[in-house]
Amino acid sequence: MNRIDSFFQSCKESGKKALVGYLTAGDPDMEQSEANVRTALTHGVDVLELGVPFSDPTADGPTIQAASHRALAAGATLPKVLDMVRRLRADFDQPIVLFGYCNPLFSYGYADFCRDAKRAGADGLLVVDLPFEMTPELQDDADVQDLVLIPLVAPTTPPERAEKILQGSRGFVYYIMVKGVTGAREALVTDLAERVDALRAVTSLPIAAGFGVSSGDQAGEVAKVADGVVVGSALVKAAEAGQLEALVTDLRRGLDGG
Repeated sequence: MNRIDSFFQSCKESGKKALVGYLTAGDPDMEQSEANVRTALTHGVDVLELGVPFSDPTADGPTIQAASHRALAAGATLPKVLDMVRRLRADFDQPIVLFGYCNPLFSYGYADFCRDAKRAGADGLLVVDLPFEMTPELQDDADVQDLVLIPLVAPTTPPERAEKILQGSRGFVYYIMVKGVTGAREALVTDLAERVDALRAVTSLPIAAGFGVSSGDQAGEVAKVADGVVVGSALVKAAEAGQLEALVTDLRRGLDGG
């Protein structure tokens, strides 16, 4: 069984809420980036979303855009990201999802990329700019390697389209809580429970909600209705400020009801 499926099954059995944490590979350079990821995994991140730097990260706000640009300027490449995954897998058993945009994967070649990602130790893919109608080619290559292609659903996704997207999906649903790009926000949406309930009507997959969570208290609020919480921009900012361990610990506290 894929690590992602196995992990969320164990969460269902134990009642644990998942902390899905995003960090950009190569920011500010490959060495420090790997040290930051190791800190996050050591102190409470359950599922790692490792960002593949891209020059035009259209779904991301200023924080992750800047991180991606720093990484590229420091020489980050997709093969180097896969090398990092290989080193992390030697020491950590948490699921690793490669988060990125279609262009680098397409240029690499879907079949070759999926093969090399699996060999490195990745468990899933999250491709934010790949429309559902264009997923079959990547999905087929991912399936061959038992890589989970994580589905995304937004507040603007009509129920019938959400059902279509989620039919046959695996892993977990990444529910985007807000319209717009990534970035920490002071307040969370007020109708999250209603939206999550609507998703549960069309899928049995675990639901991890993200976009905007920046503190343990916010994570705890989201976890009351979702199975997991995705945190990205806040972790990137904390890493830049040398406060990553403190934030991960606070997020873990919020999720565990501490």
